Amino acid sequence: MSARALDESFLALPLSALTDAALTRAVDLGCEHADIRVERIRTQTISLRDARPEASVDGEDLGLAVRVVHEGTWGFAAGVVLTAAEAVRLAEEAVAVATVSAAINTDRVELAPEPVYPDAVFVSAYDVDPFGVPDGEKSGLLTDLSERLLAADGVEHVQTRCMHVKEQKYYADTAGTRTHQQRIRIQPEITALAVDRATGSFESMRTLAPPVGRGWEYLTGTGWDWAAELAEIPELLREKTKAPSVQAGRYDLVVDPSNLWLTIHESVGHATELDRALGYEAAYAGTSFATVDKLGTLQYGSPLMNVTGDRTALHGLSTVGWDDEGVAGQQWDIVRDGVLVGYQVDRNMARLRGMDRSNGCAFADSPGHVPVQRMANVSLRPDPAGPSTEALIGGVERGIYVVGDKSWSIDMQRYNFQFTGQRFYRIEGGKLAGQLRDVAYQATTTDFWGSMRAVGGPETYVLGGAMNCGKAQPGQVAPVSHGCPVALFEGVNILNTVQEAGR
Repeated sequence: MSARALDESFLALPLSALTDAALTRAVDLGCEHADIRVERIRTQTISLRDARPEASVDGEDLGLAVRVVHEGTWGFAAGVVLTAAEAVRLAEEAVAVATVSAAINTDRVELAPEPVYPDAVFVSAYDVDPFGVPDGEKSGLLTDLSERLLAADGVEHVQTRCMHVKEQKYYADTAGTRTHQQRIRIQPEITALAVDRATGSFESMRTLAPPVGRGWEYLTGTGWDWAAELAEIPELLREKTKAPSVQAGRYDLVVDPSNLWLTIHESVGHATELDRALGYEAAYAGTSFATVDKLGTLQYGSPLMNVTGDRTALHGLSTVGWDDEGVAGQQWDIVRDGVLVGYQVDRNMARLRGMDRSNGCAFADSPGHVPVQRMANVSLRPDPAGPSTEALIGGVERGIYVVGDKSWSIDMQRYNFQFTGQRFYRIEGGKLAGQLRDVAYQATTTDFWGSMRAVGGPETYVLGGAMNCGKAQPGQVAPVSHGCPVALFEGVNILNTVQEAGR
Protein backbone atom coordinates (compact mmCIF):
# COMPACT_ATOMS: atom_id res chain seq x y z
CA MET A 1 0.00 0.00 0.00
CA SER A 2 1.02 3.62 0.34
CA ALA A 3 4.27 4.58 2.02
CA ARG A 4 2.48 7.56 3.53
CA ALA A 5 1.93 7.67 7.27
CA LEU A 6 -1.05 8.62 9.39
CA ASP A 7 -1.33 12.34 10.04
CA GLU A 8 0.34 13.29 13.30
CA SER A 9 -2.53 15.65 14.07
CA PHE A 10 -4.91 12.66 14.22
CA LEU A 11 -2.53 10.57 16.31
CA ALA A 12 -2.22 13.51 18.72
CA LEU A 13 -5.89 13.18 19.68
CA PRO A 14 -6.40 11.61 23.16
CA LEU A 15 -7.17 8.19 21.69
CA SER A 16 -5.80 6.07 24.55
CA ALA A 17 -7.47 8.14 27.24
CA LEU A 18 -10.82 7.96 25.46
CA THR A 19 -10.45 4.21 25.02
CA ASP A 20 -9.56 3.52 28.63
CA ALA A 21 -12.41 5.68 29.91
CA ALA A 22 -15.13 4.28 27.63
CA LEU A 23 -14.23 0.61 27.70
CA THR A 24 -13.49 0.47 31.43
CA ARG A 25 -16.87 1.99 32.19
CA ALA A 26 -18.63 -0.39 29.78
CA VAL A 27 -17.02 -3.42 31.45
CA ASP A 28 -17.93 -2.08 34.88
CA LEU A 29 -21.55 -1.87 33.72
CA GLY A 30 -21.54 -5.54 32.71
CA CYS A 31 -21.23 -5.32 28.93
CA GLU A 32 -20.27 -8.49 27.06
CA HIS A 33 -18.64 -6.37 24.36
CA ALA A 34 -17.83 -2.71 23.86
CA ASP A 35 -15.99 -0.74 21.21
CA ILE A 36 -15.09 2.87 20.57
CA ARG A 37 -14.48 4.72 17.31
CA VAL A 38 -12.85 8.09 16.94
CA GLU A 39 -13.18 9.51 13.43
CA ARG A 40 -12.18 12.57 11.51
CA ILE A 41 -13.60 12.82 7.99
CA ARG A 42 -12.66 15.74 5.79
CA THR A 43 -14.47 16.36 2.50
CA GLN A 44 -13.93 18.94 -0.22
CA THR A 45 -15.98 19.43 -3.38
CA ILE A 46 -14.92 21.87 -6.10
CA SER A 47 -17.43 22.67 -8.87
CA LEU A 48 -16.98 24.69 -12.05
CA ARG A 49 -19.47 25.65 -14.76
CA ASP A 50 -18.06 26.58 -18.16
CA ALA A 51 -14.55 26.73 -16.64
CA ARG A 52 -15.63 29.29 -14.03
CA PRO A 53 -15.85 28.63 -10.28
CA GLU A 54 -19.34 27.64 -9.20
CA ALA A 55 -18.84 26.33 -5.66
CA SER A 56 -16.19 25.10 -3.26
CA VAL A 57 -17.43 23.30 -0.18
CA ASP A 58 -15.25 22.06 2.68
CA GLY A 59 -16.50 19.97 5.57
CA GLU A 60 -15.03 18.17 8.56
CA ASP A 61 -16.75 15.64 10.84
CA LEU A 62 -14.91 14.85 14.07
CA GLY A 63 -16.32 12.82 16.93
CA LEU A 64 -16.43 9.60 18.89
CA ALA A 65 -18.89 6.74 19.21
CA VAL A 66 -19.34 4.00 21.78
CA ARG A 67 -21.17 0.78 20.98
CA VAL A 68 -21.93 -1.97 23.46
CA VAL A 69 -23.57 -5.36 23.73
CA HIS A 70 -25.33 -5.43 27.10
CA GLU A 71 -27.32 -8.52 28.08
CA GLY A 72 -27.50 -9.53 24.41
CA THR A 73 -28.74 -6.18 23.09
CA TRP A 74 -27.01 -3.43 21.12
CA GLY A 75 -26.56 0.01 22.60
CA PHE A 76 -24.98 3.02 20.91
CA ALA A 77 -24.16 6.64 21.69
CA ALA A 78 -22.06 9.30 19.96
CA GLY A 79 -20.70 12.76 20.69
CA VAL A 80 -18.23 15.39 19.57
CA VAL A 81 -16.38 16.29 22.79
CA LEU A 82 -13.12 14.33 22.95
CA THR A 83 -12.66 14.04 26.71
CA ALA A 84 -12.48 11.08 29.06
CA ALA A 85 -15.55 12.34 30.94
CA GLU A 86 -17.55 12.41 27.69
CA ALA A 87 -16.35 8.91 26.79
CA VAL A 88 -17.61 7.65 30.16
CA ARG A 89 -20.93 9.42 29.64
CA LEU A 90 -21.33 7.87 26.18
CA ALA A 91 -20.62 4.39 27.55
CA GLU A 92 -23.33 4.93 30.16
CA GLU A 93 -25.74 6.25 27.55
CA ALA A 94 -25.07 3.28 25.25
CA VAL A 95 -25.86 0.90 28.10
CA ALA A 96 -29.05 2.82 28.85
CA VAL A 97 -30.08 2.51 25.19
CA ALA A 98 -29.42 -1.25 25.31
CA THR A 99 -31.47 -1.57 28.50
CA VAL A 100 -34.47 0.17 26.93
CA SER A 101 -34.08 -1.75 23.66
CA ALA A 102 -33.94 -5.16 25.36
CA ALA A 103 -37.73 -5.27 25.63
CA ILE A 104 -38.12 -5.39 21.85
CA ASN A 105 -35.02 -7.40 21.00
CA THR A 106 -35.97 -10.82 19.61
CA ASP A 107 -32.48 -12.02 18.63
CA ARG A 108 -29.70 -12.06 21.18
CA VAL A 109 -26.60 -10.32 19.80
CA GLU A 110 -23.59 -12.59 19.62
CA LEU A 111 -20.48 -11.65 17.67
CA ALA A 112 -18.49 -14.11 15.59
CA PRO A 113 -14.92 -14.38 16.91
CA GLU A 114 -12.05 -12.45 15.34
CA PRO A 115 -8.32 -12.43 16.10
CA VAL A 116 -7.05 -9.52 18.18
CA TYR A 117 -5.01 -6.80 16.46
CA PRO A 118 -3.36 -4.86 19.28
CA ASP A 119 -1.49 -2.14 17.39
CA ALA A 120 -2.56 -2.16 13.72
CA VAL A 121 -2.11 0.57 11.10
CA PHE A 122 -3.49 0.86 7.56
CA VAL A 123 -2.95 3.70 5.08
CA SER A 124 -4.60 3.41 1.67
CA ALA A 125 -2.69 3.46 -1.62
CA TYR A 126 -2.23 7.06 -2.74
CA ASP A 127 0.70 9.28 -3.66
CA VAL A 128 -0.50 12.87 -3.14
CA ASP A 129 -2.86 13.91 -0.36
CA PRO A 130 -5.35 16.24 -2.11
CA PHE A 131 -5.75 18.20 1.13
CA GLY A 132 -2.06 19.04 0.94
CA VAL A 133 -2.44 20.59 -2.54
CA PRO A 134 -3.21 24.35 -2.53
CA ASP A 135 -6.81 25.12 -3.49
CA GLY A 136 -5.61 27.44 -6.26
CA GLU A 137 -3.59 24.64 -7.83
CA LYS A 138 -6.55 22.26 -7.71
CA SER A 139 -8.93 24.82 -9.19
CA GLY A 140 -6.39 25.74 -11.83
CA LEU A 141 -6.05 22.17 -13.06
CA LEU A 142 -9.83 21.66 -13.16
CA THR A 143 -10.20 24.95 -15.03
CA ASP A 144 -7.62 23.86 -17.61
CA LEU A 145 -9.40 20.53 -18.17
CA SER A 146 -12.73 22.33 -18.52
CA GLU A 147 -11.36 24.84 -21.01
CA ARG A 148 -9.99 22.07 -23.24
CA LEU A 149 -13.46 20.62 -23.58
CA LEU A 150 -15.28 23.94 -23.79
CA ALA A 151 -13.08 25.10 -26.67
CA ALA A 152 -14.23 22.25 -28.92
CA ASP A 153 -16.82 22.82 -31.65
CA GLY A 154 -20.33 21.88 -30.64
CA VAL A 155 -19.74 21.88 -26.89
CA GLU A 156 -22.08 24.49 -25.39
CA HIS A 157 -21.50 23.94 -21.69
CA VAL A 158 -19.12 22.03 -19.43
CA GLN A 159 -19.84 21.02 -15.86
CA THR A 160 -16.81 19.97 -13.77
CA ARG A 161 -16.88 18.56 -10.28
CA CYS A 162 -14.21 16.98 -8.11
CA MET A 163 -14.87 15.52 -4.68
CA HIS A 164 -12.14 14.16 -2.45
CA VAL A 165 -12.32 12.64 1.02
CA LYS A 166 -9.80 11.89 3.75
CA GLU A 167 -11.17 9.41 6.28
CA GLN A 168 -9.21 8.83 9.50
CA LYS A 169 -10.52 6.23 11.92
CA TYR A 170 -9.41 4.75 15.23
CA TYR A 171 -11.10 1.64 16.61
CA ALA A 172 -10.66 -0.16 19.93
CA ASP A 173 -12.63 -2.89 21.67
CA THR A 174 -12.72 -4.84 24.90
CA ALA A 175 -11.01 -7.83 23.26
CA GLY A 176 -7.83 -5.77 22.86
CA THR A 177 -7.92 -4.74 19.19
CA ARG A 178 -6.59 -1.25 18.43
CA THR A 179 -6.55 -0.09 14.78
CA HIS A 180 -5.57 3.21 13.16
CA GLN A 181 -6.56 3.84 9.54
CA GLN A 182 -6.33 6.60 6.94
CA ARG A 183 -8.06 6.39 3.56
CA ILE A 184 -8.11 8.82 0.62
CA ARG A 185 -10.65 8.69 -2.20
CA ILE A 186 -11.40 10.96 -5.11
CA GLN A 187 -14.17 11.42 -7.69
CA PRO A 188 -13.60 13.76 -10.66
CA GLU A 189 -16.39 14.20 -13.25
CA ILE A 190 -16.46 16.36 -16.36
CA THR A 191 -19.67 16.57 -18.41
CA ALA A 192 -20.06 18.18 -21.84
CA LEU A 193 -23.43 19.42 -23.13
CA ALA A 194 -24.42 19.96 -26.77
CA VAL A 195 -27.59 21.87 -27.73
CA ASP A 196 -29.46 21.74 -31.03
CA ARG A 197 -30.53 25.39 -31.46
CA ALA A 198 -33.07 24.52 -34.12
CA THR A 199 -35.01 22.01 -32.06
CA GLY A 200 -33.98 22.87 -28.51
CA SER A 201 -32.95 19.27 -27.87
CA PHE A 202 -29.71 18.49 -26.08
CA GLU A 203 -27.34 15.64 -25.32
CA SER A 204 -24.68 15.23 -22.67
CA MET A 205 -21.63 13.04 -22.26
CA ARG A 206 -19.60 12.46 -19.10
CA THR A 207 -16.07 11.25 -18.60
CA LEU A 208 -15.82 7.55 -17.85
CA ALA A 209 -13.15 7.90 -15.15
CA PRO A 210 -14.43 6.10 -12.05
CA PRO A 211 -14.01 7.29 -8.48
CA VAL A 212 -11.01 5.55 -6.94
CA GLY A 213 -9.00 5.11 -3.79
CA ARG A 214 -6.18 7.35 -5.02
CA GLY A 215 -4.95 10.86 -4.30
CA TRP A 216 -4.50 14.01 -6.38
CA GLU A 217 -2.14 12.14 -8.70
CA TYR A 218 -5.28 10.73 -10.34
CA LEU A 219 -5.88 14.16 -11.90
CA THR A 220 -2.30 14.52 -13.09
CA GLY A 221 -1.94 11.34 -15.11
CA THR A 222 -1.67 8.39 -12.71
CA GLY A 223 -4.45 5.89 -13.29
CA TRP A 224 -6.30 7.80 -16.02
CA ASP A 225 -5.47 9.63 -19.28
CA TRP A 226 -7.62 12.74 -18.98
CA ALA A 227 -6.15 14.50 -22.00
CA ALA A 228 -6.96 11.56 -24.28
CA GLU A 229 -10.52 11.18 -23.02
CA LEU A 230 -11.33 14.88 -23.20
CA ALA A 231 -9.98 15.01 -26.76
CA GLU A 232 -12.43 12.26 -27.82
CA ILE A 233 -15.60 13.55 -26.17
CA PRO A 234 -16.53 16.39 -28.57
CA GLU A 235 -16.66 14.14 -31.65
CA LEU A 236 -18.41 11.38 -29.72
CA LEU A 237 -20.97 13.89 -28.50
CA ARG A 238 -21.56 15.25 -32.02
CA GLU A 239 -22.12 11.72 -33.25
CA LYS A 240 -24.52 11.04 -30.39
CA THR A 241 -26.68 14.07 -31.25
CA LYS A 242 -27.16 12.75 -34.79
CA ALA A 243 -27.58 9.08 -33.87
CA PRO A 244 -30.80 7.26 -34.77
CA SER A 245 -33.19 6.08 -32.10
CA VAL A 246 -32.90 2.37 -31.31
CA GLN A 247 -35.46 -0.12 -32.53
CA ALA A 248 -36.76 -2.06 -29.55
CA GLY A 249 -36.20 -5.81 -29.56
CA ARG A 250 -33.71 -8.45 -28.52
CA TYR A 251 -30.00 -7.95 -29.14
CA ASP A 252 -26.70 -9.43 -28.12
CA LEU A 253 -24.96 -6.97 -25.80
CA VAL A 254 -21.27 -6.36 -25.34
CA VAL A 255 -21.18 -4.44 -22.06
CA ASP A 256 -18.13 -2.36 -21.20
CA PRO A 257 -16.85 -2.33 -17.59
CA SER A 258 -17.77 1.36 -17.41
CA ASN A 259 -21.41 0.27 -17.56
CA LEU A 260 -21.39 -3.25 -16.14
CA TRP A 261 -20.05 -2.21 -12.72
CA LEU A 262 -23.38 -0.55 -11.87
CA THR A 263 -25.39 -3.60 -12.91
CA ILE A 264 -23.16 -5.67 -10.62
CA HIS A 265 -23.71 -3.18 -7.80
CA GLU A 266 -27.49 -3.25 -8.01
CA SER A 267 -28.21 -6.85 -9.00
CA VAL A 268 -25.40 -8.70 -7.20
CA GLY A 269 -23.83 -6.39 -4.62
CA HIS A 270 -27.02 -5.37 -2.83
CA ALA A 271 -28.72 -8.72 -3.40
CA THR A 272 -25.98 -10.62 -1.53
CA GLU A 273 -25.92 -8.49 1.61
CA LEU A 274 -26.96 -11.01 4.24
CA ASP A 275 -29.09 -8.58 6.25
CA ARG A 276 -31.25 -8.09 3.14
CA ALA A 277 -31.45 -11.83 2.48
CA LEU A 278 -32.58 -12.41 6.05
CA GLY A 279 -35.14 -9.61 5.93
CA TYR A 280 -33.40 -7.30 8.42
CA GLU A 281 -32.93 -4.59 5.78
CA ALA A 282 -36.37 -4.19 4.26
CA ALA A 283 -37.74 -0.68 4.73
CA TYR A 284 -35.12 1.16 2.68
CA ALA A 285 -34.55 -0.26 -0.82
CA GLY A 286 -35.90 -3.66 0.05
CA THR A 287 -34.75 -7.19 0.76
CA SER A 288 -33.37 -9.74 -1.72
CA PHE A 289 -34.50 -12.55 -3.97
CA ALA A 290 -31.25 -14.40 -3.11
CA THR A 291 -32.55 -15.81 0.18
CA VAL A 292 -30.50 -18.08 2.43
CA ASP A 293 -32.46 -21.21 1.53
CA LYS A 294 -30.97 -20.86 -1.98
CA LEU A 295 -27.33 -20.73 -0.84
CA GLY A 296 -25.37 -23.34 -2.75
CA THR A 297 -28.19 -24.08 -5.20
CA LEU A 298 -29.33 -20.81 -6.83
CA GLN A 299 -28.13 -20.62 -10.44
CA TYR A 300 -27.35 -16.91 -10.32
CA GLY A 301 -25.85 -16.85 -13.81
CA SER A 302 -23.98 -18.80 -16.42
CA PRO A 303 -21.04 -21.03 -15.41
CA LEU A 304 -18.74 -18.19 -16.57
CA MET A 305 -19.95 -16.03 -13.66
CA ASN A 306 -17.47 -15.80 -10.78
CA VAL A 307 -17.98 -12.95 -8.32
CA THR A 308 -15.90 -12.13 -5.27
CA GLY A 309 -16.36 -9.86 -2.30
CA ASP A 310 -13.11 -8.06 -1.55
CA ARG A 311 -12.04 -5.59 1.13
CA THR A 312 -8.39 -5.71 -0.01
CA ALA A 313 -8.51 -4.64 -3.70
CA LEU A 314 -5.83 -2.11 -4.64
CA HIS A 315 -7.40 1.38 -4.93
CA GLY A 316 -10.83 0.00 -4.06
CA LEU A 317 -13.26 2.44 -2.46
CA SER A 318 -14.36 -0.21 0.04
CA THR A 319 -10.82 -1.37 0.75
CA VAL A 320 -9.82 -1.26 4.42
CA GLY A 321 -7.31 -2.78 6.77
CA TRP A 322 -10.07 -3.58 9.29
CA ASP A 323 -13.77 -2.88 9.27
CA ASP A 324 -15.69 -0.99 11.95
CA GLU A 325 -15.88 -4.13 14.10
CA GLY A 326 -12.15 -4.82 14.03
CA VAL A 327 -12.38 -7.54 11.36
CA ALA A 328 -9.43 -7.74 8.95
CA GLY A 329 -10.05 -7.14 5.24
CA GLN A 330 -10.50 -10.33 3.18
CA GLN A 331 -11.53 -11.69 -0.21
CA TRP A 332 -14.14 -14.45 -0.60
CA ASP A 333 -16.45 -16.04 -3.17
CA ILE A 334 -20.03 -14.84 -3.60
CA VAL A 335 -20.86 -16.56 -6.91
CA ARG A 336 -18.75 -19.47 -8.12
CA ASP A 337 -19.30 -21.04 -11.55
CA GLY A 338 -22.67 -19.29 -11.68
CA VAL A 339 -23.94 -20.57 -8.31
CA LEU A 340 -24.60 -18.45 -5.19
CA VAL A 341 -22.08 -19.56 -2.56
CA GLY A 342 -21.61 -16.62 -0.19
CA TYR A 343 -22.87 -13.39 1.31
CA GLN A 344 -21.47 -10.19 2.72
CA VAL A 345 -21.73 -10.25 6.51
CA ASP A 346 -20.79 -8.48 9.73
CA ARG A 347 -19.97 -10.19 13.03
CA ASN A 348 -23.53 -10.51 14.30
CA MET A 349 -24.92 -11.70 10.94
CA ALA A 350 -22.08 -14.22 10.72
CA ARG A 351 -23.03 -15.69 14.09
CA LEU A 352 -26.72 -15.82 13.08
CA ARG A 353 -25.73 -17.98 10.11
CA GLY A 354 -23.39 -20.17 12.14
CA MET A 355 -20.31 -18.89 10.31
CA ASP A 356 -16.89 -19.18 11.92
CA ARG A 357 -15.97 -15.59 11.10
CA SER A 358 -17.27 -12.34 9.63
CA ASN A 359 -15.88 -11.28 6.24
CA GLY A 360 -15.54 -7.71 7.46
CA CYS A 361 -18.50 -5.78 6.06
CA ALA A 362 -19.35 -3.38 8.91
CA PHE A 363 -19.05 0.35 8.18
CA ALA A 364 -20.34 3.64 9.56
CA ASP A 365 -20.11 6.74 7.41
CA SER A 366 -19.51 9.09 10.34
CA PRO A 367 -18.72 9.03 14.07
CA GLY A 368 -22.37 9.88 14.67
CA HIS A 369 -23.71 6.72 13.03
CA VAL A 370 -23.78 3.12 14.19
CA PRO A 371 -21.94 0.61 11.95
CA VAL A 372 -24.22 -1.35 9.64
CA GLN A 373 -23.54 -4.15 7.20
CA ARG A 374 -22.17 -2.48 4.04
CA MET A 375 -20.95 -3.61 0.68
CA ALA A 376 -17.45 -4.89 -0.07
CA ASN A 377 -15.77 -4.34 -3.45
CA VAL A 378 -17.98 -6.88 -5.27
CA SER A 379 -16.37 -7.81 -8.57
CA LEU A 380 -16.89 -10.07 -11.58
CA ARG A 381 -13.65 -11.93 -12.24
CA PRO A 382 -12.16 -11.94 -15.75
CA ASP A 383 -11.47 -15.09 -17.73
CA PRO A 384 -7.68 -15.66 -17.50
CA ALA A 385 -7.70 -16.64 -21.17
CA GLY A 386 -10.61 -14.41 -22.16
CA PRO A 387 -10.89 -12.32 -25.33
CA SER A 388 -10.29 -8.62 -25.86
CA THR A 389 -13.14 -6.14 -26.31
CA GLU A 390 -12.45 -6.08 -30.05
CA ALA A 391 -12.62 -9.87 -30.26
CA LEU A 392 -15.94 -9.96 -28.39
CA ILE A 393 -17.44 -7.35 -30.71
CA GLY A 394 -16.01 -9.22 -33.69
CA GLY A 395 -18.04 -12.29 -32.81
CA VAL A 396 -21.41 -10.50 -32.71
CA GLU A 397 -23.54 -10.43 -35.86
CA ARG A 398 -26.28 -8.10 -34.58
CA GLY A 399 -25.91 -6.37 -31.29
CA ILE A 400 -25.16 -3.28 -29.22
CA TYR A 401 -21.99 -2.19 -27.45
CA VAL A 402 -22.79 -0.38 -24.16
CA VAL A 403 -20.37 2.17 -22.69
CA GLY A 404 -20.66 4.25 -19.51
CA ASP A 405 -23.31 4.36 -16.80
CA LYS A 406 -26.25 6.71 -16.54
CA SER A 407 -29.70 5.98 -15.07
CA TRP A 408 -30.89 2.75 -13.48
CA SER A 409 -33.95 1.19 -11.91
CA ILE A 410 -34.31 -2.04 -9.93
CA ASP A 411 -37.06 -3.46 -7.75
CA MET A 412 -37.03 -4.02 -4.00
CA GLN A 413 -36.00 -7.66 -4.41
CA ARG A 414 -33.02 -6.77 -6.63
CA TYR A 415 -34.55 -8.85 -9.39
CA ASN A 416 -36.31 -6.85 -12.14
CA PHE A 417 -34.19 -4.04 -13.57
CA GLN A 418 -33.42 -1.74 -16.45
CA PHE A 419 -30.26 0.30 -17.12
CA THR A 420 -29.21 2.96 -19.58
CA GLY A 421 -25.72 4.25 -20.41
CA GLN A 422 -23.57 7.06 -21.76
CA ARG A 423 -23.06 5.66 -25.26
CA PHE A 424 -24.49 2.84 -27.33
CA TYR A 425 -23.02 1.53 -30.59
CA ARG A 426 -24.77 -0.62 -33.14
CA ILE A 427 -22.84 -3.83 -33.96
CA GLU A 428 -23.32 -5.25 -37.45
CA GLY A 429 -21.33 -8.17 -38.78
CA GLY A 430 -18.77 -7.95 -35.99
CA LYS A 431 -18.08 -4.23 -36.46
CA LEU A 432 -19.23 -1.03 -34.79
CA ALA A 433 -21.66 0.79 -37.07
CA GLY A 434 -22.30 4.12 -35.35
CA GLN A 435 -24.04 5.26 -32.21
CA LEU A 436 -27.65 4.76 -31.15
CA ARG A 437 -29.87 6.79 -28.88
CA ASP A 438 -32.71 6.14 -26.40
CA VAL A 439 -31.42 2.71 -25.35
CA ALA A 440 -32.16 0.81 -22.14
CA TYR A 441 -31.62 -2.88 -21.43
CA GLN A 442 -34.16 -4.73 -19.30
CA ALA A 443 -34.09 -8.16 -17.65
CA THR A 444 -34.40 -10.12 -14.45
CA THR A 445 -31.18 -10.69 -12.55
CA THR A 446 -30.90 -14.43 -13.15
CA ASP A 447 -31.95 -14.20 -16.81
CA PHE A 448 -29.40 -11.47 -17.48
CA TRP A 449 -26.45 -13.19 -15.82
CA GLY A 450 -27.62 -16.51 -17.22
CA SER A 451 -27.30 -15.05 -20.73
CA MET A 452 -23.59 -14.23 -20.25
CA ARG A 453 -21.78 -16.16 -22.99
CA ALA A 454 -18.26 -14.73 -22.83
CA VAL A 455 -16.12 -12.89 -20.30
CA GLY A 456 -13.19 -10.72 -21.31
CA GLY A 457 -9.60 -11.27 -20.32
CA PRO A 458 -7.63 -9.54 -17.54
CA GLU A 459 -6.58 -6.72 -19.88
CA THR A 460 -10.24 -5.63 -20.12
CA TYR A 461 -10.73 -5.52 -16.33
CA VAL A 462 -11.52 -2.08 -14.85
CA LEU A 463 -12.41 -1.07 -11.28
CA GLY A 464 -15.53 1.11 -11.39
CA GLY A 465 -17.64 2.27 -8.48
CA ALA A 466 -19.54 4.95 -6.60
CA MET A 467 -18.93 7.23 -3.63
CA ASN A 468 -22.59 7.39 -2.60
CA CYS A 469 -24.14 3.96 -2.07
CA GLY A 470 -27.14 4.53 0.18
CA LYS A 471 -28.50 2.23 2.86
CA ALA A 472 -30.02 2.10 6.36
CA GLN A 473 -32.33 4.33 8.36
CA PRO A 474 -31.17 6.94 9.29
CA GLY A 475 -29.55 6.88 5.87
CA GLN A 476 -25.84 6.34 5.46
CA VAL A 477 -23.63 6.73 2.38
CA ALA A 478 -20.71 4.42 1.64
CA PRO A 479 -18.03 4.28 -1.07
CA VAL A 480 -17.66 1.01 -2.98
CA SER A 481 -15.85 -0.26 -6.06
CA HIS A 482 -16.82 -2.99 -8.52
CA GLY A 483 -14.30 -4.47 -10.90
CA CYS A 484 -15.26 -6.32 -14.03
CA PRO A 485 -14.10 -7.19 -17.54
CA VAL A 486 -16.04 -6.62 -20.73
CA ALA A 487 -18.72 -9.29 -21.16
CA LEU A 488 -21.10 -10.63 -23.84
CA PHE A 489 -24.79 -11.26 -23.10
CA GLU A 490 -27.05 -12.96 -25.64
CA GLY A 491 -30.62 -12.02 -26.52
CA VAL A 492 -31.19 -9.21 -24.01
CA ASN A 493 -34.40 -7.18 -24.21
CA ILE A 494 -33.78 -3.61 -25.44
CA LEU A 495 -36.30 -0.84 -24.76
CA ASN A 496 -36.65 2.46 -26.60
CA THR A 497 -36.77 4.96 -23.73
CA VAL A 498 -38.63 7.62 -25.73
CA GLN A 499 -41.37 5.17 -26.68
CA GLU A 500 -41.52 3.83 -23.13
CA ALA A 501 -42.06 7.38 -21.88
CA GLY A 502 -44.99 7.79 -24.28
CA ARG A 503 -43.33 10.52 -26.32
